[in-house]
Amino acid sequence: MKTHFLSALLVFTGIGLLPIPVHAQVANKPPNTVAGIAVNYNEELVGTYSLPDPLELANNQKVTDAATWNKQRRPEIRTWFEQNVYGRAPERPRKLRFEVFDKGTPAFNGKATRKQITVYFSERNDGPKMDLLVYLPANATKPVPLLLNINFLANSSLVDDPGVRPGQVWNKEKQKVPAPAYNPAGPMKLTVEPFLTQGIAVASVYYGDIEPDFNSGISYGVRSLYLEPGQTQVAPNEWGTVAAWSWGLSRALDYFEKDKAIDSKRVALLGASRLGKTVLWAGANDPRFALVIASVSGEGGAALARRNYGETIAHLVAPTRYAYQFCQNYQQLANKTDAPMDSHMLVALLAPRPLLLQTGNTDYWSDPKGEFLAAVAATPVYNLLGQQGIETNTLPAASQKVGGTLSYYMHDGGHGILPSDYPVFAEFMRTHLLQRK
Repeated sequence: MKTHFLSALLVFTGIGLLPIPVHAQVANKPPNTVAGIAVNYNEELVGTYSLPDPLELANNQKVTDAATWNKQRRPEIRTWFEQNVYGRAPERPRKLRFEVFDKGTPAFNGKATRKQITVYFSERNDGPKMDLLVYLPANATKPVPLLLNINFLANSSLVDDPGVRPGQVWNKEKQKVPAPAYNPAGPMKLTVEPFLTQGIAVASVYYGDIEPDFNSGISYGVRSLYLEPGQTQVAPNEWGTVAAWSWGLSRALDYFEKDKAIDSKRVALLGASRLGKTVLWAGANDPRFALVIASVSGEGGAALARRNYGETIAHLVAPTRYAYQFCQNYQQLANKTDAPMDSHMLVALLAPRPLLLQTGNTDYWSDPKGEFLAAVAATPVYNLLGQQGIETNTLPAASQKVGGTLSYYMHDGGHGILPSDYPVFAEFMRTHLLQRK
């Protein structure tokens, strides 16, 4: 039996606020009911549905060229997801600051050069801020592409490098406490070597540095900087935590644009579970990101909402669960089967940039087939823009990657990223970033 990635993570950290899906508590035995709402895992009970055409404007006119997609249809789709799913976020803050406190130290027996940067989101040193950990290939002679990982643990817990600044994490009492020490036997690690050997830098940020992952986190994270005195909520169409985390990733890219060792035109994103949703929205919302790898993003990410399979919007926005991760308007889509858009249109927002959707064949809760079908339905947009998408309607077997610029890969296992996935990620980046002139 394969160890469930995020289930093992809970044991490793002892912190109760990490994104452990309910079904992960008993491997391969997903629940029949969550938050009092029935869960379906039978394909015969998925129901019938039709998907809206991503290449049809709101006025019913067909999109037949790239100019119409870029100038009309893409903005329509992006605005709908902003207003109804993730919420509107502010622009780059005027007083954004970067402190490079580790300017370049040899690491990993000379294979890498380590840099560490604190990104201040305001003029306040004691306000919300995030630490970036960067490993550059030691033999690089020119700016290199970079993979930015957004992680559930502090940087110091993810890598066996005593030079990494000790981090802090949010505990179940909603307090920041010292992060757990790196555990060589633990499931969570910052995987670096497959990328360094390809000439790709790797960077990491702890998502809790940007915004805590609980309902009242708005009072402590980046969203607090935009609240009026006494305000504890935002408007129904304004950002939830997924949009806040995505916004933080864009601020990391603001730094990479200033670092001459990094090719900021070739920065990729990687995140899993709710952070898979995060990197999808970050890539869709910020076209500066060159490539996205979204792991098990599920409902609220790449999985089709119209499919009654596994987690649904109703499960996500139930009062005791994750409504805070999205804008309040998202709650209106629970149990709605005729919304004007679905997740295949979110996937299409990444076009023509490379996107890899990675799932697991036993991750029933996140509906791996629903992600595959979303990629199939987004393929016409990639084709319109001169790129290859998913050219088959048949769900591939585990460990068989399909597609081109838009690709899909399902590992043999459950929710999260397995060690065997990283070489697939590195090869995807090599194909689509390193070979690009």
